[in-house]
Amino acid sequence: MNTRARSGALALTVALALLAAGCTGGGAGGVTGKPGAAGLRDPYFPRLGNGGYDVGHYGLTLAYDPASGRLDGRAEITAKATQDLSAFNLDLAGLTVREATVDGEPAAVSRAGNELTLRPGRDIDEGAEFRTVVTYDGVPETITDLDGSKEGWLRTTDGALAVGEPTGSMAWFPGNHHPSDKAAYDVTVTVPAGVKALSNGVLTSEKTTADGRTTSVWHSAEPMASYLATLAIGRYDTATATALGKVPVLTAADPEVTAKSAALRAKVPEILKWQTENFGPYPFAAAGAIVERDGDLGYALETQSRPVFPIGSFDTTTLVHELAHQWYGDSVTPASWKDIWLNEGFATYAEWLYAEDFGNTPAQKSFERAFSDEDAWAFPPAEPPTAEDLFGSPVYQRGAMVLHKIRQAVGDDTFFEILSGWPAKYRYSTATTEDFTRYVESVAGKDLSGLWDVWLYGDGKPDKP
Repeated sequence: MNTRARSGALALTVALALLAAGCTGGGAGGVTGKPGAAGLRDPYFPRLGNGGYDVGHYGLTLAYDPASGRLDGRAEITAKATQDLSAFNLDLAGLTVREATVDGEPAAVSRAGNELTLRPGRDIDEGAEFRTVVTYDGVPETITDLDGSKEGWLRTTDGALAVGEPTGSMAWFPGNHHPSDKAAYDVTVTVPAGVKALSNGVLTSEKTTADGRTTSVWHSAEPMASYLATLAIGRYDTATATALGKVPVLTAADPEVTAKSAALRAKVPEILKWQTENFGPYPFAAAGAIVERDGDLGYALETQSRPVFPIGSFDTTTLVHELAHQWYGDSVTPASWKDIWLNEGFATYAEWLYAEDFGNTPAQKSFERAFSDEDAWAFPPAEPPTAEDLFGSPVYQRGAMVLHKIRQAVGDDTFFEILSGWPAKYRYSTATTEDFTRYVESVAGKDLSGLWDVWLYGDGKPDKP
């Protein structure tokens, strides 16, 4: 990429701009700010995310040309400073920044890899709300993770699909791309005639111009971690329904898989009804699913309010799993990537519960199958050894085993109280593994340290289930 080559020139531009302005730090009232941290020291992605501010809202205005692959973007980011700030960073991969302002005034810009540093003309006081606008363009990157999976911006024959777990959202918009900083979103997308643009949340507006270009506006009022944001551009067949008496359900499928996916897409409302009975009220204003061809996407992902699936993975079990994430992972989000088992363990246990209720397979039998899988014992679910292991079998299978052992230890009544109480307590927030273990013990009224030591943190496989 040419971003590193540009970084030296951009740094010189910053220095000259500051010299010309006579700016050496310090804002109104004599405040002397410091740069926000260029990373949140996540155990697996230490440079991911940024310090010194908390984002409240992203307003993304995008235009995409499937033929050239070019994306034109304008990101309006409203945030609150958590310290006196002289400069701050955004995560952005590859794309060219044309202009940046802070509170309407030009900001100096520098780049170093995926770190975009903005230095406003005057320091920002701690506690102050400020508005950053970044104008950018280019051909977004596809990011290859350590485990070989593809994320970021995935080009398709008729458009593109944006998926972001764990780092890919930086490929299509600048932001504080760590799960600990959640925000509301408004995404406005303009695409050529005959092409649809789908995103998270509720479709609030859709207009077509005389030349056939369509602009769609999507609103997500509930806080969302950036890795859960999605954008699907292409030729889709859509269907609408209502879940839970009031939640609009929008499903979409590539025309090649419309017929094959139709029956299961229609089951989204009834699955959500079963999940609310077990997990508590549905946490979002919209629901649905997007189904792609297998060549367009290699895995299913719980993008908020509208999970995405390749047709080869679009089965009842996977749909139950990704919809369960709306409670566990989307509404209650891990505070760091180390806590990812709180997402995947719960969603896997949702599969076991669904099989128990509808497949004549007791959760105990699913537990025993998982226990016999040697891959599930490669490492403790709460302590993946590397970023490459974040989505390994122990995070899913042994994570679910932890929940089943809790169920055995506290009984069904208390367990199902925990199952719905946990996402209620941390609704629209973030949580750690320690938050979870404290919560379980407070509801159960007992010390479960032995269970945590063996099933959550233990290195070896117990002698028996």
